[in-house]
This record gives sequence, structure tokens and C-alpha cells, in this order.
Amino acid sequence: MADGSASGSPSSASPHQHHRDAIKSSVHNSASSRRREHAIAVGKERREALMRAKRVCRAPLSGSDETAMEEGDMVIDEEKADLEARTAQAVEELKSALSTQYISTIETSFCANLVLGILFDSLNIIELKSAFINHSMCPLLKFPCSGGKGAQKKKIEVLRALRRLLSQSEVPPVEAAIKAGAIPLLVQYLSFGSSDEQLLEAAWCLTNIAAGEPEETKSLVPALPLLIAHLGEKSSTLVAEQCAWAIGNVAGEGADLRSKLLAQGALWPLARLMLSNKGSTARTAAWALSNLIKGPDPKAANELIGIDGVLNAIIRNLEKADEELATEVAWVVVYLSALSEKATSLIVRSSVPQLLIGRLLASENLQLLIPVLRSLGNLVAADGYMVDSVLIVGNSITDQALSSLIKCLKSENRVLKKEASWAMSNIAAGSFEHKKLIFASEAMPSLMHLLTTAQFDIRREAAYTLGNLCVVPAGNAEPPNIIVDHLVAIVNGGALPGFINLVRSADIESARLGLQFLELVMRGYPNGQGPQLVEREDGIEAMERFQFHENELMRNLANGLVDKYFGEDYGLE
Repeated sequence: MADGSASGSPSSASPHQHHRDAIKSSVHNSASSRRREHAIAVGKERREALMRAKRVCRAPLSGSDETAMEEGDMVIDEEKADLEARTAQAVEELKSALSTQYISTIETSFCANLVLGILFDSLNIIELKSAFINHSMCPLLKFPCSGGKGAQKKKIEVLRALRRLLSQSEVPPVEAAIKAGAIPLLVQYLSFGSSDEQLLEAAWCLTNIAAGEPEETKSLVPALPLLIAHLGEKSSTLVAEQCAWAIGNVAGEGADLRSKLLAQGALWPLARLMLSNKGSTARTAAWALSNLIKGPDPKAANELIGIDGVLNAIIRNLEKADEELATEVAWVVVYLSALSEKATSLIVRSSVPQLLIGRLLASENLQLLIPVLRSLGNLVAADGYMVDSVLIVGNSITDQALSSLIKCLKSENRVLKKEASWAMSNIAAGSFEHKKLIFASEAMPSLMHLLTTAQFDIRREAAYTLGNLCVVPAGNAEPPNIIVDHLVAIVNGGALPGFINLVRSADIESARLGLQFLELVMRGYPNGQGPQLVEREDGIEAMERFQFHENELMRNLANGLVDKYFGEDYGLE
């Protein structure tokens, strides 16, 4: 057609061009980087607003002998000064217990030397050697003179007292514990060779200290080598899980601490824990990993997806795990797909997309739906294979994907609406068949409603989707071909004022999107009525605000449209 309009499927554009088009002109090249920046930015939002980047451990791990905290055990009304005093006293008792252990060691050594002296006096060398080999030494050489069981019991008691203060207080007295010198003591209590009960209590204390303020979390740096070491196979699963929790809290604090953890080798043992068949262990490890790999450096994400068994574990847990574990695994997928092109390529070619769509359709759990939807949006935005070869029109997976996105568009939750609109906009930037599928679906009323009533960020994503439904790429540098029936239906449905409001916004990207849609209307609406429709909604005034704008691209675009469609000949028959 002479005006560049089209009402049928275009035949000239390649499949790669279909994947992204001019209304969202930069998306094909920048979608993944935009999504990467978005994923990093929402990291803090994700954990603080939804799940918290750092978590206080208030209940014992599954499988622990510790009695679960009763509802009435939480310390709420205690005065801050009293709580801090009790905390300082608990730390002093930690010191005392270690001192007792040290004295016991000296006493044991003294007793042993005493016995050896007696033996040397009474035995010749041959007899002494035989006594060592046959373990016929005096019992004093086998057991500490001070009674080791009593000292060990005391250490557990004082650790538990501090841990209870740090886990059962409404506002844990982390600062008081640090000021009293708890960190170096807890590092000593975390030494290999200690009982599992002692290691668990020490790691639990460190976990909750790490859940404190930024500077408090940073105080754990001396403990990191031992916490990471206990992730290995030499430690029990319970100890490893508690240490993973502590490491997850540290990783959630920021990029600097993540770099330290990665440099000290935390990634591989955490990945091994995520492969565990024990649900709570896999869940804790997945949560810690999602904090550890979330960037901004993509190196960790690239390394994680290359670890043998990781992708299979993701698939297994998305398919069969309970919603809590599936939620944490989905967050791992969020950051893998946001940061690593290698990971995205592997994920879209696996069963993960189908599993994500299945979870999105079946669940009503907001904590699960958000990372599942965000993962799906990442995959659609970052890899053309997802739209071109997975979400093929006519396949059941595509119908399920569309149904799940419509469900989220209709949700009362703003995050779901925004993420669903984002994912839909990238599917709408696919082939002509994808555009027709969305246009004929129940998504349209929801998108039109969001464009005019939703919060600004949601309106922008809905506008991208509606704009993408109206065009197909023309190739080279030509303006996109217009799908006239889609454009007419969207304009007649009341979308034009919403796009003009975008032109008026302070956000340059949104204003540019609005101008691009106005260009489509003025160029492609039948019978040359487009300019009149734009004028009727005060579109000229909206465009003229860019007449002297500092952004040259926007200035030229707006002025060019005004000159072309509202010049000297405008209104003349």
C-alpha cells in the first residue's frame, strides 16, 4: 500500500525482524540490558518489600533437636537497656566458657605430664612404648582432668542464651552483641572439631547478626572463611544449611560483600546444597544463591549455570517442589535470566518455560507468582528463541502463556500487572500471528483499562503492548507498516488520550513512545482523519512542549510531526 499500511500478514520481513519492531525500536538490542538493570534495581525491592534480602532466623531448622519457639516466647516489651545489658552479659559468658576450656586444656596437659613423669620413673622405654601402643595408659591421659562434658555443656548453654536474645527479641540486640565482642568469639566456637550442636548455635547467632544493619552485616567478614568451609561435605547438613542462611544474609547486603563471598569460593558449595533432596536445605541454598548472583557483575550467574546438575535441579524443583522451594528457585531463574545470556539460552531450550507457565496458571501465591512471572518476562525479552520457537502460535504452551498473563493483568497486585504488561509487550513485538493472537484475546480490555487508569509505570508497559499490536517492521530504516484494523480498534476504544498523556510525561522514553503512536495515528488512520483525532485530544499542544526541548531527538521528532501533519495545508479541502 502506498501509505505503508497493512491489514494482513507481511511477507517481506524476516523472522528476526518480527521479533522486535519500530514502536519499541530499541528493544531487540537493549531488552536484555534493560531487563538486567531492572532486575538489579528490584533486588532491594524484591527482598525488602516482598521477602527481605536478609532474614532473622527465629525458629530451629528442620531436623534440629532444638524446641521450636512458642508464640509467647518472643521478647517484645523488654526495655532496650535491659536487653543490651543481658546481651553484653551473654557475650561475657561466652568468653568465660572459652577461658574455662583453655584452662581445662592446661590442666589436662599438666595431668598428662604428671602421669608421664610417674611412668618414666617406673617404666623403661620399651615398656612405655608398649603402653602407648596397647592403650594401657592411665585414664588420666584419655580424659581431661577438668571434665570435658561439663565444659562442652556450658558452651552450648551460653551460646543458646545469646542466640535466644538474637532470635526471640522483636528487635534483635545485634549492635550490643558486636560491641561486646561477640564476632571473634563466635568464630572460635565455629571451629572444626566442635560438636554439631555448638556449631549450629554459633552459626545461628552469626545468621541473625548478619541480618542487622549494613555495618553490622559487614562485621561478619572475619567469619566468612569458616562459614563457607562449613558448607562442604565435612559438615553435617544442618550445620551447612545454617551457614548457608548466614551467607545469604551477608550476600543480601551489597555487591562488595558478594564479591568477597565469591572470591572466597561460596558459589560452588551453595550450588551443591541446592541439589539436596532435603527441601529446607535446597530452599535455603537457593535463596542464598539468588542473593549471591544478583550482580551487577554477571560472572557468578554465568558460572552457576555451568555447574553440573544446577539446571536439572531448577527443573526438578519447579516441577515437583512445594511452593516455598519453587519460589526460591524461581528467584534464581530471575537473576540467571537477567544477567547471563548463556543461562538464558540454556533455560529457554529446556522445560523451564513450560514449568514457569504451569506454575503461573496454577498458583495464587503472590510470593511465587512474582518471581515466576519475572523469570518468564526475562526469557521473552532477552532471547528471540523464546517467542519464535517456544511460544509458537497454535501450540498449547502459547495459549497457556497468554492465559497466565491475562490472569496477572487482571490481578489487583501492581507488580503482577506491570510484569505481565512487560512480558506481553515483548510477545506483541513478535510475529504478525502473535499480534493477532493477543488482539483477539481477553488481554485487550485489560490493556486498554490499564492504559488509562493504572500507575504510570504500568501504563507505559500497557502502551508498549498496544503500540506493538499496531505495527509490523518494514525493513531497513523505513517506518513500520501499520496494521490498520488493530490501530482503528485501539483508537476507537479510547486509547488515544492515554498515549497523549505519555507525551506530556517527564519520562523521555514514555514521551517518545507517545509520539511514535501519534505518528501511527496521523499516518495510518483511514481517510486522513488521524490529525483531526490528535488535535481533538489536544495532541498538538502536547507535541509543542518539545519545540525547544534540550533533547535533540525528541525535539526533532515532535517538531517534524507538527510540521508534517499540521502545516500550512492542514484543514484545507
